[in-house]
Amino acid sequence: MRMDVHDRNPSETAAPQPPATASTDAVVTMGLELREGRPAPRRQVFSWALWDWATQPFNTVILTFIFTALYLTTDVFLPADVQALPDGAREKELALAELAAGLGWGGTVAGLAILLFAPVLGQRADAAGRQKLWLGIGTGALVACMLGLWFVEPAPALFWLGVALISAGQVFGEIAAVNSNAMLIGIATPKTIGRVSGLGWGFGYLGGIVALVLVVVFYSANWFGLAEDEGLPFRIIAVGCALWAIVFSLPIFFWVPEPSLGRPERKVNFFASYVLLARDVVRLFLDSKTRPTFWFLLSSAVFRDGLGGVFAFGAVIAAQVFGFGFLDLVIFGIAANLIAGVSTIVAGRWDDRFGAKAIIVFALSAMIVAGLAVFLLVDLGTIVFWIGGLALCAFVGPAQAASRSFLARVTPAGREGEIFGLYATTGRAASWMAAAMWALLITIGESTTFGILGIVLVLLVGLLLLLPVKTPQR
Repeated sequence: MRMDVHDRNPSETAAPQPPATASTDAVVTMGLELREGRPAPRRQVFSWALWDWATQPFNTVILTFIFTALYLTTDVFLPADVQALPDGAREKELALAELAAGLGWGGTVAGLAILLFAPVLGQRADAAGRQKLWLGIGTGALVACMLGLWFVEPAPALFWLGVALISAGQVFGEIAAVNSNAMLIGIATPKTIGRVSGLGWGFGYLGGIVALVLVVVFYSANWFGLAEDEGLPFRIIAVGCALWAIVFSLPIFFWVPEPSLGRPERKVNFFASYVLLARDVVRLFLDSKTRPTFWFLLSSAVFRDGLGGVFAFGAVIAAQVFGFGFLDLVIFGIAANLIAGVSTIVAGRWDDRFGAKAIIVFALSAMIVAGLAVFLLVDLGTIVFWIGGLALCAFVGPAQAASRSFLARVTPAGREGEIFGLYATTGRAASWMAAAMWALLITIGESTTFGILGIVLVLLVGLLLLLPVKTPQR
């Protein structure tokens, strides 16, 4: 049962409501401004940050390094006659490529679902003041998807079940993240937004590292004697990630308040929400006070895709261009996440001092320089990627965290879920850019090395779009 506002502890009440205006739709007061001088207790801040720690293993362990790469897209999901072919056989390589493509198609469907539903669900959560409810629904569904991976045994007929569960997990995880991001405004102030946002991203990276190290220990110990025939170690890992998410996500539901009490005047039926959403986007652009929000959503969609490309294609660059083996890649992955996590937490304090835009501009500029260095000095060997690649990772986290805090600074009160839903949507709408530039530059240059320039180009375009965006007063 939902707790009434009068029953809440005074220190844990939601953010005050925006002052009345002539038009109830035209909210121009920024949500963070309403919390000026009202710092949240540390327990709330750490409870909020733990949600990133709780859900990161889905991305690090299941999506990136372990479940999909070492299990779902391997030959154990091929027909027996194809499995029996020697490695390198053309038919076997094509079959493995089909598995990888199938995983990609699942991600495409997930992206379209997020594009359609994330902003509207965020908007409806704002209207009802129920961000925590939708956070619970998204998190619970993500956990259910991870638990469902237990049933994905190594058989061709079950491959698509695995793809469906992972794709659904991406959708539910994004819906949950929209509301977790919206709750940031309820616990931060204009003076602390940078460090709080950075703490969340940092906790996420560090949680991924711990989970990945535990998996590597599990793997190095030969799965502690577990039989590998039915994919048991990987299925246990998926269940372990689900249990991890349950345990560490509980604090946000116990101790973090809703960011607002809702806006009843914006309650409409589901399909009318799309009309309201279109009208709100137009108003973001037309209203001079919220126009920076519109332009930032556009620029961040581009440079966030470039940030994603660093991790999405970094392993390919390491393996194909610099000859990294499995152990090299795992060590690099742990080091990359560790550096990204620590740098993100540290940069959060600089965010509050110098402003989020300054952090993003500096981070993107440094990444462009590092990327060009890796491309130009490729002939010097692996040392170039160890230095340049880790330098790139050191700036990814600060740019991501500062991006979230910048958006929080320009989000009108009472529209947190909607704006962060648009944040997710615009990111998905531009999610083709890094992949397209990666493929195009490799095709033109006839070498994987040229893919580095594709990622650098997307980061550069995002930086140029960001420069004219007006910085909110601090």
